[in-house]
Amino acid sequence: MEPFKTENRMRRLRAALQPAAMLAIASVSISSGVAGDKGTMFQGEIMDRQCALMHSHDNMMKAEGASDAKDCALKCVKNGDSFALFDSASNNVYVIEDSKRVQPFAGEHVQVIGSYDKDSELLKVKSISAAK
Repeated sequence: MEPFKTENRMRRLRAALQPAAMLAIASVSISSGVAGDKGTMFQGEIMDRQCALMHSHDNMMKAEGASDAKDCALKCVKNGDSFALFDSASNNVYVIEDSKRVQPFAGEHVQVIGSYDKDSELLKVKSISAAK
C-alpha cells in the first residue's frame, strides 16, 4: 500500500473518531458536575448519607417514623448521620462537608456550586439553591 493512501485513511479515521472522543469527554464532565470559574455545579436531592447510599428514604422513613423526605433526613442527621447530595442521574453520592449550609434544603432537589475533594470524599458547598 502506498504511504499517501495510508495517510489519507488515517486522516479520515481520525476525523471520524474525533466527535466520539469529544462526546465521551463531555459525558464524563456532565456526570461528575459541570465545571465553572466559581466551582462545579452538582444537582440532586439533599438526603442523609445512609438513604442516599440506598437511593431511597423508604426503609429509613419506616424505621424513624418520618412523615416525608425532609423529616427523614433531619432525623437521621440528628442521630449522627451526615447530609449528602444524591444525584439520581448518575447514582453518585456526595457527602456534604458543611451540614449547616444545606440543612434548610433537606429532602429537596437542589443545585449546588462547590468542589468535590476526592481525597476527603467531601463536597464543599459554595452556594446552594432549589433546583429549577
